[in-house]
Amino acid sequence: MCLLYKDNQRQVYAGWGRKTGEDMGSRYYVVKEQAVPEVLLKVVQAKKLIDSGKAVSVNEAAEAVGISRSSFYKYKEDIFEFHDNAQGTTITLTFQMEDEPGILSDVLKVIAEFGANILTIHQSIPINGVASLSLSVQVLETTRDISEMLETMGKHRGVRNVKILAQE
Repeated sequence: MCLLYKDNQRQVYAGWGRKTGEDMGSRYYVVKEQAVPEVLLKVVQAKKLIDSGKAVSVNEAAEAVGISRSSFYKYKEDIFEFHDNAQGTTITLTFQMEDEPGILSDVLKVIAEFGANILTIHQSIPINGVASLSLSVQVLETTRDISEMLETMGKHRGVRNVKILAQE
């Protein structure tokens, strides 16, 4: 699962080439679930409980997932599942695939099965049996979970890796 994380807090990066206390503005990062701090994942879980009606209050949802209400309120606007934010947008994907007949067709079928609309396809000439590919995909209201789609594509025979290059 991929999550989108909004960084809008003042950060201290004195040792990383940034000025101490530099205002980061509102930047968005697409991160794999295993890289996200546990408290943020629990905020996402609590939001799901509230949205589904399984929890009738923030207090009940926070207690169910094991976080404080203050943690929920602190992060609720800054973390959300990628698919929730992506509806109605265009996502540009890049990946490498082995140069074998049918692999691209199978990957395009995955995109169709998830209900996304392919806008553009750019493929390089294969070098050493590997082609680089860039796809622009429109995410619709009916599109299923983009994270699952990326995971399915990445596990497909002949696909080396899949990355989100941009979101518009």
